[in-house]
Amino acid sequence: MLSVNYRRLGLRSGHRLLDLGCGFGRHAYEAARRGAKVVACDLAWEELTQVRAMYAAISDSNEPYPGTCQVTRADVACLPFPSHSFDKIIASEVLEHVNCDKTALRELARMLRPEGVLAVTVPTWFPEKICWMLSDEYHAPKAVGGHVRIYRHSQLRKRLSQAGLTPFAAHHAHALHSPYWWLRCAMGPSHEDHCLVTAYRRFLEWDIVRQPTITRITEQVLNPFLGKSLVIYSRKPATTHNHP
Repeated sequence: MLSVNYRRLGLRSGHRLLDLGCGFGRHAYEAARRGAKVVACDLAWEELTQVRAMYAAISDSNEPYPGTCQVTRADVACLPFPSHSFDKIIASEVLEHVNCDKTALRELARMLRPEGVLAVTVPTWFPEKICWMLSDEYHAPKAVGGHVRIYRHSQLRKRLSQAGLTPFAAHHAHALHSPYWWLRCAMGPSHEDHCLVTAYRRFLEWDIVRQPTITRITEQVLNPFLGKSLVIYSRKPATTHNHP
């Protein structure tokens, strides 16, 4: 289940890509499948261990991916990579967890090579606002490590521009996932076993595996209004200026 459109990202075989906040590696695997040299980065050891194990299994399979994937544990506020290290960077569902998003974006811009592209995804304002209204256990401070802010599209574009990047495209994704999180919040985020939550989760799992035409079309129609994730693509200028 990918949020980022790789055509808009402009990923090519041989590109170096950082998947920041990689989680269990959904974007990292796809980038490696397309021939990229991937660095999957996260703070959680459990996720990184699974990413490493999964990619090892892929490498040992009969049809290994043409790209590579290594894992690194690091904090977004101080990443251990030299400036201009990556052709492409994906930061999916990361910034809403970070106390100082301006610092994080400056770090991402620093590591991106001139004319490189950054794809940032965050929860869309309207679906996220409903989640916050339904339950204060969904977000910080009650949810440890939870979301600390809700972004408007214009606000995130401004943050990207302040970091020295040029936003050039945007879209929404995962409209069918918004009702699931509304259900979770309405029943209580900790009540994952509620019958309605369980039933909708099974529907989403079926949809991800089968990808029927009817749900693909439905989601495309609903994404501009109910998309759970906002995705913005930004390019680093060929000539960069120093930012304080």
